[in-house]
Amino acid sequence: MTREEKSIAIGDLTAQLAGTNIVYVADISGLNAETTSSLRRACFKAGIKLEVVKNTLLEKAMEASENNYGELPGVLKGNTSIFIADVANAPAKIIKEFRKKSDKPVFKGAFINNEIYIGDNLLDSLASLKSKEEVIGEIIGLLQSPAQRVISALKNQFANEEGAES
Repeated sequence: MTREEKSIAIGDLTAQLAGTNIVYVADISGLNAETTSSLRRACFKAGIKLEVVKNTLLEKAMEASENNYGELPGVLKGNTSIFIADVANAPAKIIKEFRKKSDKPVFKGAFINNEIYIGDNLLDSLASLKSKEEVIGEIIGLLQSPAQRVISALKNQFANEEGAES
């Protein structure tokens, strides 16, 4: 790769990183072609961009980015792939699903909404994170619950009053 090609690749990676708040770093090496294709399809269906990257180029892109990736560049050893997503727990769920059949992909770390997560031991925690939509749904449900009880009580009260008048 020439210097110019490296510069272009770093620029592209920096632009990708700037456009997201959710980046997972994992090692998918050692997966056979069929499993890799399945992983790519699962990522595509979940709206996740999966890309194999060179560690040095990703590290330079992280340095050039406005985001603070903290210690995340330190995990860039061996083979590295990045998962770029809109939903915080989506890559973790996919990695976890594929790990039911093998020990790969190996989760190295993640950058999620300016928080850094490093270590394969955090995969379960990340998979159980609730998405923004799930949290909003729960809040709406909690807010609706008292209102529904009041409406139900009022309906019962009116029904009892009408029954007493007849």
